[in-house]
Amino acid sequence: MICVALPGLAISSEDGQMTGQGLEGFYRAGRRVLSRCQVRVAGREPLAVQARMTSADQARFVGALRASPHSGPDPDLVVERIRHADGTERITLHSAALRPLRVPLEVALGTDLADLGAIASGTAGPELSASVHDSGLRWSCATGNSSVTADPPPADALASAGLLRWEFELSPGGSTSVELRVRPDGAGPFRAASRTATSPLAPARASGDDPRVHALLRTSVEDLHALLLRDPAHPSDIQLAAGAPWRCGPAPAEALAAARMTLPLGTRLAAGTLRILARTQLRGAGPQSGMIPGPRRDAGIHLPPGCTGTEATLLFPALLAEARRWGLPEAETEELLPAAERCLAWLRTTVGESAYLCDPHPGGPVRCETQAHAHRAALLGADLLDGCGRPGGAELRQWAQLLRAEFREDFWVDDRGGGRPAAARAPDGTPLPYLGAAAAHLLDTGLLGGGEPAAGLLDKVQTEQLARLLGGPGMDSGWGLRGLGAKEAGYNPFGHRSGAVRVHETALAVAGLAAAGYEKEAGSLLRGALAAAESFGHRLPEMYAGEQRTAASAPLPHPAACRPAATAAAAGVLLLVTVAGIRPDAPAGTITLRPMHSAPLGEIVLRGLRIAGAPFSVRISRLGLAMVEEAADGLQLGA
Repeated sequence: MICVALPGLAISSEDGQMTGQGLEGFYRAGRRVLSRCQVRVAGREPLAVQARMTSADQARFVGALRASPHSGPDPDLVVERIRHADGTERITLHSAALRPLRVPLEVALGTDLADLGAIASGTAGPELSASVHDSGLRWSCATGNSSVTADPPPADALASAGLLRWEFELSPGGSTSVELRVRPDGAGPFRAASRTATSPLAPARASGDDPRVHALLRTSVEDLHALLLRDPAHPSDIQLAAGAPWRCGPAPAEALAAARMTLPLGTRLAAGTLRILARTQLRGAGPQSGMIPGPRRDAGIHLPPGCTGTEATLLFPALLAEARRWGLPEAETEELLPAAERCLAWLRTTVGESAYLCDPHPGGPVRCETQAHAHRAALLGADLLDGCGRPGGAELRQWAQLLRAEFREDFWVDDRGGGRPAAARAPDGTPLPYLGAAAAHLLDTGLLGGGEPAAGLLDKVQTEQLARLLGGPGMDSGWGLRGLGAKEAGYNPFGHRSGAVRVHETALAVAGLAAAGYEKEAGSLLRGALAAAESFGHRLPEMYAGEQRTAASAPLPHPAACRPAATAAAAGVLLLVTVAGIRPDAPAGTITLRPMHSAPLGEIVLRGLRIAGAPFSVRISRLGLAMVEEAADGLQLGA
């Protein structure tokens, strides 16, 4: 059970007790300020009855016990715990006894003040000694300190045992509460980025024949809010953290990808993310000039780790171009355009006379996924430059045309099944012909003016074959798209890039297949992801096991997955918006709708989206017909 409102985080098991084991505890900015918080009533731990996330940053735990010897088999005392990610917890005792009760309440507390990295690697130290402080306890070490205060103050505070104790008199039907506040010394109540007066994300809502669409969109938006991070030096700029609990800091490629998928909720998150990352862009001379720095990322068993800086650098101009189509104000576009131009200049300089963008380290492979990112960046970047009256668009289109021609020959591997795209080419030109979810990026071509998608790297016949492969049983697990085909060498249903379902790539596949007209395959992946979301309480993890779905099965959680995760929460938005096929062109004042005519979810209504700075609502009927219910003044429906 993970409550998130960054920089705050609270983790426990479903009984609500924090035992100090594993990752359990309250965190602030990556440090565990409380690791143990165990409640006992009348000397016993309550029997856990229910644990439920009431929002992304709040959980409710209910336990029960028999406090009176005359109550028979039924519990007569309910213990409710409402926990917030900001470090507060309210413990309430509700009596259903027929007689007054004298109830002792004890809370055992402790912490190691360890940082998350040490806890994850198993190197956290022992619990620290406590001291009585104010109306609670305090802990100190060389790297920091924290305290817990209680309201009302405890009757007894025993520092040696880390124990606070109260004695309550409860009348029949009566209740009483204790509120605990956990924080580092000297730190007041923090204000999460999501608690701003004006959110960067529109409060979108979904409804329709399938009740799961409402829960998925609501939870996705809540999780996105919970993962917002403010730039300390520029507080008005906000981006998304990668995910909790493992990656609570910024990750450029994931932040850009998530901001792109959430453009239907407005352009403010995209603008903040782009401004933050523009300030990190490498300048000066040298081969890396113009890059957005990023760490290396494991690419599975068949390829060496890849550079997320390359991905982020290519995503930057693509996001700016699409944000402009969704309604990013021209002034903000102009402000960010020089950084996008530097990204595009890096691309052209790096490829030189070659058709391909190689890995930045010597001897690296030429990755299929990287070519898809580069091709999209070139076409959308050219569109952006033309729209803003800047030079360079023709050169980018010319290179993209060369890439398409070479790619369709060099990256297509013929076989008896009709062929497949190679995942990469070795430095000697040898193709690596395994099929993985990264091939879905070939279908993610990007949005140009007039609601038209950009050209793809594959021709029509190759696209049709890829659609057939992605929709086949080797790739479609029934819960979403496997990271590696089930029949490929090295397949592992838990391999995070060799078989597990990655929600982000599943959503990109659904959107790409639907845009290309392969609705059967898109609908199957969409329904599988929606079923998986329901199994996870509509809070999608970044990945889960790629085991085949059966009639009585449920998707298996991945033990290393972030949940919530920025790309997974954003994917929930993209999955539902794909059904409506919304393609805006705010500079031209038009909106084009290409809904899925198969209506895979029946009737669906999306309200409170944002296009051109104004609310936008659309209804898709059971016949797959779209009707705009709300839009900005002057926004015309395109053909």
